[in-house]
Parts: sequence; C-alpha cells; structure tokens
Amino acid sequence: MVEPIFEYQFRLILIGDSTVGKSSLLKYFTEGKFSEVCDPTVGVDFFARLIEVKPGVRVKLQLWDTAGQERFRAITKSYYRNSVGALLVYDITKRVSFENLTGWLEEARQHIEPNKAVFLVVGHKADAEEDRQVTTREGKLLAEHNGLKFLETSAVTGLNVEECFLTVARDVYELLEQGKITVEEGWEGVKNGYARPRETFHVMEGEPEGGGCC
Repeated sequence: MVEPIFEYQFRLILIGDSTVGKSSLLKYFTEGKFSEVCDPTVGVDFFARLIEVKPGVRVKLQLWDTAGQERFRAITKSYYRNSVGALLVYDITKRVSFENLTGWLEEARQHIEPNKAVFLVVGHKADAEEDRQVTTREGKLLAEHNGLKFLETSAVTGLNVEECFLTVARDVYELLEQGKITVEEGWEGVKNGYARPRETFHVMEGEPEGGGCC
C-alpha cells in the first residue's frame, strides 16, 4: 500500500517593499515565534512547511521570501512565473509601502501569466496601532477593487499569520479541484506530492493486529 506524505506542493511568493516584515511573517509561520533580529533579505530566501488544506489532505508549501529593494527586482521577477500564490505585503505604519502595492500586483500578474495564481493583500504590523498610517478600511477597499481577499497580520502577536498562508493554500487547492489550475510539465507552481510505501504486516489468526514475530 502507499501512504502519501503530501498530496501536492504549492509554491508561494511574498512580495512588497523592503522592511514591511515579509521575513518575520515567514519565520513566525514556519518556526512559531517572532524573530527580534531579522536581517534584510538579499535576493530571495526559502522556507517550507506542511499544512492541511482540508481534513486528511496535506500540502507542502514552498515559500519564497523576496527582497523589496529595487536592485534585486530582476531577481524577484524570475521567481514570479513559477508561483501559484502571492502574498502582497505592506506595513500599516508606512503609507508608501501601501501605495506601492498596486505596482507589485501588476508586476506579479504580468510575469505569472499565462498561469493562474491566488493573491492575498496583507496589512502587516497590526500590533503597532499607535503608528498606523493605513486604515483597515483602506486595505479592504484596495483588495476588493482588485478582486482579492484581505487580512491584517502581526508577526509579534501571531495575529492571522497562520490564516493568511492557509487562506491562499486553500484557495489554490479549490481551484485545483475545479480544474482551473492544473499540474503542468515545466511549471513549478503546483507539483504532485511524494509517496512512500507503508509497512504492512501479515496478521496470523490468533495474533494481535500489528504483531508478528521479532
């Protein structure tokens, strides 16, 4: 018999200006804790985690953290094509990072096409309410205007960190089930999972199940 380790692998990318907290979100999601010291990403960084998109269905998320600095944009663009999901991250305490989000979305869509992808607008650093420059309503309106979902998060408190990655993964899986996204040769956005043989035992009459000799 064969027991799947995970059904599919989804490749997700985090994009947005530098210092909006993309690395902090990923570290909280993969390590379960806030990182006090977080060096700026140079080029791209890689994380991974297994999740359940629905009961009994496990998916491996391959997560790419991209640098927001202009000098790394050429590197970032090369990772768009092979992504099936993108978190568009801005810092609620830095209005310019919110204003730049539309440009990030347009760039991502341009380079991901003709493949389909799921996008989520993420207002990060929601714990810093006293320094807020972008209202929750503004974030929601931007997302709605582009036909996207929206969440505010905090890698300090853990607010919605889990939920933002699960939201994208579940939406990708739903599109996969509907046939709107497919596994394609030469595209890394979605790949079939890996399986391993499951150990089986011949149970003799009168032996306890799972038993057998030494």
